Amino acid sequence: MSERFKAMETKLVHAGEPEPRLAGAVVAPIFQTANYEFAGEASYHDIRYMRLNNSPNHIALGRKLAAVEGAEAAVVTGSGMAAISTALLTVLGGGDHLLVQDSLYGGTNSLLTVDFPALGIEHDFVDAAEPDSWRARLRPNTRAFYVETITNPTIRVGDLQAVVSFAREHGLTKLIDNTFASPVNLRPIEHGFDLSLHSCTKYLNGHSDIVAGAVVGSSELVGRVTNKLDHLGGCLDTHACFLLNRGMKTLALRVRRQNESALKLARFLEGHRRVERVNYPGLASSTSHERAARLLDGFGGMLSFELSGGVQAAERFQKRVRIAVVAASLGGPETLVTIPATTSHAGLSPAERERAGVPDSLVRISVGIEDADELIEDFRQAME
Repeated sequence: MSERFKAMETKLVHAGEPEPRLAGAVVAPIFQTANYEFAGEASYHDIRYMRLNNSPNHIALGRKLAAVEGAEAAVVTGSGMAAISTALLTVLGGGDHLLVQDSLYGGTNSLLTVDFPALGIEHDFVDAAEPDSWRARLRPNTRAFYVETITNPTIRVGDLQAVVSFAREHGLTKLIDNTFASPVNLRPIEHGFDLSLHSCTKYLNGHSDIVAGAVVGSSELVGRVTNKLDHLGGCLDTHACFLLNRGMKTLALRVRRQNESALKLARFLEGHRRVERVNYPGLASSTSHERAARLLDGFGGMLSFELSGGVQAAERFQKRVRIAVVAASLGGPETLVTIPATTSHAGLSPAERERAGVPDSLVRISVGIEDADELIEDFRQAME
């Protein structure tokens, strides 16, 4: 069982795997079957069926994710947005209110501002770094508090410990999108969050070849999320489960390399005469540095920056990079460059982007596992 594994690296390789090994296979096979023989299951949610996310591939992943996050249970989903929407719809209903961090991934922002009002679910944006401002936004029908470990794409770390304390005081469910940090850099359940959410498309899989999500937490709460997921249908295909399980085995190696390279790149950019601002919590100049250093085991592989010359300079930079790939998403082995105003946050209005601190000239970088010095030279030539 996973309890005998102590280190993160060991859990990533061995936790959750079938015991005994199936026909002696070192790597568990793909269960490419939609349905299974009926075995007398008493509940609809216990029937073995791919859409119910309970094949041997799904179960192995859930156990591995729970082990590495220090949680009781986990369920995988068809995408990161499936994880976010299902988790929120599990703890919120018509007439409920949500406190939410004011700088969010664009898809989450649109879910809250476009889709949830039609369901009667209200929200208020708050500054996650200003705990004294939260009480004024609290309502009698507030049910949950939602934040991101590291904000997308402003790369800030809020006062997450204060979020936990505030939510406990007021009986709120605490949800956190831990995609940017990954369990290597933070395990939110160990710090008091109720649900940790992931777009497994990114660091957990780490190879830019699947879309998946995950919800991690207590057995009771994850069970409720799973039942909601069964109804909404956001299941993960078993082949994608297989690839995600494979990708997770190298998570710690990849993320620690990306932590190191991102810090080197951020320091280079901060010292470049054509760079106006760098957002990275590993820099002493970051307003998030003290909080991040206290809470995180690593500062992550994501950073963003602004060049002097505005949008035109950012677009020229994108065209001139040679090693980095101009593409959305993040967390893969290749370094990716994107302008969030035209990709992850294109669905927001200019006013919404301004409120979220996402100027049109902002460049976001997902640092891969290439040689850091070679990446720096690529960025240097692109800016020169």
